[in-house]
Amino acid sequence: MTVTTIHPQQLVELCKTGKIDLIDVRTPVEFRELHAAVARNVPLDRLDPMTVMQARNGSKEEPLYLICRSGSRGQQACEKFLAAGFTNVVNVEGGILACVDAGLPVVRGKKAISLERQVRIAAGSLVVLGVLAGWFVHPIFSGLSAFIGVGLVFAGVTDTCGMGMMLAQMPWNQVKDAPSLCCATKEICS
Repeated sequence: MTVTTIHPQQLVELCKTGKIDLIDVRTPVEFRELHAAVARNVPLDRLDPMTVMQARNGSKEEPLYLICRSGSRGQQACEKFLAAGFTNVVNVEGGILACVDAGLPVVRGKKAISLERQVRIAAGSLVVLGVLAGWFVHPIFSGLSAFIGVGLVFAGVTDTCGMGMMLAQMPWNQVKDAPSLCCATKEICS
């Protein structure tokens, strides 16, 4: 599947000329920290292409733009839409980070640790724990480090991170004071 992309500068120009349907697929906490002023949040792990397309305000023929932090999750979201039969989806190259550099109007909120950093912290901690437990407790604990290593290789090859998906569900990655941020519709989610 080939995913159509748009350069951040083109997105900035498009936002100036009129209405655009932009969905940010990062976690609610990441969205709260920084997001495009015109974006709405539908986290990748809760993304249902059919629901999103039914809730669109504009014409179904107009492109749906998807954005994340750096482009990877946006690509995965586009692939979900393509697999569901919706072809008019566009990934924003470089994600919100590139858009900030290009001058896209953004909303800044409470700072948070990005999901990518959380994965690096958790994976590194588990590797160190496995090595130390293998050295001081029993050699079998070295298997924990090997397991994490295999998981990181799998994540790199498939561009799908199980640890990232699990961390996205953690309470510190949820926004309790703004439940509607996670919805594809105007209704409040629980």
